[in-house]
Amino acid sequence: MSSLHHLEIYVSNLKISHAFWSWFLNELGYEPYQTWKDGFSYKLDDFYLVFVQTETDYLKAGYHRKHIGLNHLAFHAQSRAEVDRLTQLIQKKGMTILYPERHPDKHDSATYALFFEDPDRIKVELVSK
Repeated sequence: MSSLHHLEIYVSNLKISHAFWSWFLNELGYEPYQTWKDGFSYKLDDFYLVFVQTETDYLKAGYHRKHIGLNHLAFHAQSRAEVDRLTQLIQKKGMTILYPERHPDKHDSATYALFFEDPDRIKVELVSK
């Protein structure tokens, strides 16, 4: 059986991204893994997420989830109550909830999800059964 080892994401502002991702990943049980001048990572079991400061020469192009490449990151929630709890935290932090007219999103009767954006507008999904 094979699974992802790690995923590396370049960000426009490492300090802002660290503030965003550290609280969220801690809430999901991830632990700080690595830190260096231009990056940091968080680990859960054998998988880790890496965040790296984009070099100045590449910042102008920006990010958009509808371009070729990453569309969104989806995380498991332990329960619908966890989705609701994190929704409240995200709202208190003034973060953008996507698709508010259909929140919580129910793709079908078996799923319950929250969609929101990170500081670079990468879509993040938190989904429970």
